[in-house]
Amino acid sequence: MASQPLPPSPITSSRATPLQGLFTISGDSFISHGALILGATAMGQTIIEGLLESPDVLVTAEVLRVFGARVQNHGDHWSVDGLGVGGLLAPVAPIDFAGNAIGAQMVMGLASSYGFVTSLVGDATLSASPMRPILDPLMAIGVEVIEHADYQLPLTLRGPQTCLPLSVRVPIASLTVKSALLLAGLNIAGTTTIIEPEPTRDHLENLLRQFGAAISVQTSETGERTVEMAGLPDLQAQRFKVPGDPSSAAFPLVAGLIVPGSELVIENVLMSVSRTGLIDTLLEMGGNISFFNQRQIGGEDIADLKVRHSNLRGLRVPADRVAAIAGDYPILSIAAAFAEGETIMLGLDQLLAEQSQLLKGVIAGLAANGVEASLGPDSMRVMGGSKKIGGGSVVAHSNYRLAMSFLVMGMAASQPVTIDDETMPDLGFADLFAGFKALGANFSSAG
Repeated sequence: MASQPLPPSPITSSRATPLQGLFTISGDSFISHGALILGATAMGQTIIEGLLESPDVLVTAEVLRVFGARVQNHGDHWSVDGLGVGGLLAPVAPIDFAGNAIGAQMVMGLASSYGFVTSLVGDATLSASPMRPILDPLMAIGVEVIEHADYQLPLTLRGPQTCLPLSVRVPIASLTVKSALLLAGLNIAGTTTIIEPEPTRDHLENLLRQFGAAISVQTSETGERTVEMAGLPDLQAQRFKVPGDPSSAAFPLVAGLIVPGSELVIENVLMSVSRTGLIDTLLEMGGNISFFNQRQIGGEDIADLKVRHSNLRGLRVPADRVAAIAGDYPILSIAAAFAEGETIMLGLDQLLAEQSQLLKGVIAGLAANGVEASLGPDSMRVMGGSKKIGGGSVVAHSNYRLAMSFLVMGMAASQPVTIDDETMPDLGFADLFAGFKALGANFSSAG
């Protein structure tokens, strides 16, 4: 008999005492994937601290073992005994990526320039993901897609014995497409050239430099970016600490600003300019956020943050900040609900097209808890300053960003806030939940 799905488990967040102390956040997801993959293609043993041990990252670790790399968890760190560029072993069976989209796309690029057959499978969601943006440029350099379902997973690739140099102008800016093509270029003689219409996050380029690849980046006056990398680099193992995910830091950051009397320190936060749109906006809203112990690790800017309770004010968030805020709009909306005056977030047309359920869930959750809010065709409006916030229930749609945002609301609201289900598929929710509980957050099961 098939097992029945577990019933929803509602959780309520009530007004918290001042949040005081140190909040530790999980490592960045994309950099965790990248560090494992480059460790597997470098010579020697790479040591990785702070790896995000999410289901997706653990799948990537297991996939690299299939290709012959020795990947081990030592509790306080991970080690990867690499095979060197060109040293991957042919997999003997299809590789199951489950729902790991980032890992699947990156490994697809990595394996495509090897002269062997690689078969990839995944769950229903991953199998519905389009792969043509990666496959088209790979096929142009001689990669064969010998089995596929409308160029989606499950699919089988055969790499050419000799790859042509990779030079491609990608039609749409995409971090994962660029990363997959750069990883393909590692095992191709000559220069890999990728031109993207606008800059995407450069985490993989920074990691590649850290491991010894020669990369140059130029940005034109129109914003078009050209990335060039010399193929067949002699990558060397590194000791590396994964910086903390700024999107995970967003929740204690906002909680510290809106819960009266709070003072928090958040350590090891990635401060890439492509990821700090929320922090920039909160500073402009009057947030008391200070930065110390600033340093560079693996080409990335890192800092520790101190955040204190602040009287926030509403503002207009410009459209050119959308990429740097990205998935942080739900928690920004919570900050806006506790700010004086109106906050308008502009330029959201693409985000609405891609994540309409998430943003509609934010509006519904705000309305259920006494906050006036609305969506326009390319904007979101939140009216802050209500004296009675809370008292409502929120449907989280199994989205941890939505769920955690409204739990943060409950910490500062005049009445408790309930989300419909605390069982979230994303490990980040459990880590954040535990972190807030340790600081005295007032969570209670409705059951």
